[in-house]
Amino acid sequence: MKINKLRPLEHNFTEVLKRLVLIPETLYYYGKLPENRVKNGSRPKCVAIVGSRKNTSYGKEVAYQVAYEAAKAGAVVISGLAYGIDSIAHRGALDAGGVTIAVLGTSIDQIYPVSHRGLAQEIIENGGAIISEYGPGEIPHSKGEMQSRFLARNRIIAGLSDVTLIAEAADRSGSLNTASHTLDIGSDLMAAPGDITRLTSRGCNKLLMQGAIPYTEPSDLLDLLFPERLIKKKPGLHDAGLDDELLQQLLEKYAETEVERQILTEILCGSQDGDHIIEQMGISASDFNQAVTMLEIKGAIKSLGANNWMGVIR
Repeated sequence: MKINKLRPLEHNFTEVLKRLVLIPETLYYYGKLPENRVKNGSRPKCVAIVGSRKNTSYGKEVAYQVAYEAAKAGAVVISGLAYGIDSIAHRGALDAGGVTIAVLGTSIDQIYPVSHRGLAQEIIENGGAIISEYGPGEIPHSKGEMQSRFLARNRIIAGLSDVTLIAEAADRSGSLNTASHTLDIGSDLMAAPGDITRLTSRGCNKLLMQGAIPYTEPSDLLDLLFPERLIKKKPGLHDAGLDDELLQQLLEKYAETEVERQILTEILCGSQDGDHIIEQMGISASDFNQAVTMLEIKGAIKSLGANNWMGVIR
């Protein structure tokens, strides 16, 4: 298998790593890196799915389902080829006929764990890639160095992704390190809530308490990755299941100011892009932010990340 070498900022797929504080000087890979989409020239959407190496059946179900649906929708699934949630995420993407990428914490010519060599081969055969910042023969000199390399690779997993989902994680899970890198670069972080009596759920539940976006079903992630899905679902007032009378009732219930009324009307009628609404209404960003904050507190709208919003009809 030919090993390729590149500088991250010189490739349209890996240039997003410029968001990292510590940008890898060189990346080694074999297989195929995703290219920009032909139709609109945009980078394909990518989701990191990571979690505990000692997963439960619940964690397996979460990781497999979301990876399958994300890959089926056209997203690239990124993980670390490790035991547990990582390998399940790769498998879900492959079974959906999608593309998945594995980022190693070992040298590019050393698949770890060894038992996942077959999985790595499948990833390559199905149009994906194996990536590492460590070249051939770069073997760690100690156990401590090996552990630090696995932590370091987590920043690359987060850096390549638009959204990071923690499917299942204990209090001291390495995937929480990936979550930290996700927040550092300003990407969206999702976590699947778990049984409060299980140690393997404590990490995810803690992330949710700290403000991570709850993951409860594949549409939660897909709406975040592909906000145009919501626009297609709700292109207008009547398509959103609203008539004029119901709209007025919702405005009376939730909107206290004229700005709130206008913003809520725009969102309920299908406008999700906050920047577009600001431009349409001719208001300041601060007035918009104040209004959407109040509407969100009152439960009228929900943030989709990146200044995109959806209405919550009750």
